[in-house]
Amino acid sequence: MTTMTKTLSASRARFFPALFAAMIGVAVISLTGHVQAAALHDAAHDVRHATGFPCH
Repeated sequence: MTTMTKTLSASRARFFPALFAAMIGVAVISLTGHVQAAALHDAAHDVRHATGFPCH
């Protein structure tokens, strides 16, 4: 009984982070698919400047 419980909780411990990552990925892809290209470019440009990377 103890072995079965440990195995079940170990598989759940791997499943939920993977499910969460998949949900975040689908959300990012869905949102970027509906945003205008200029808005994505401006956001990426601002992030590059904020993190200190030169972009031009």
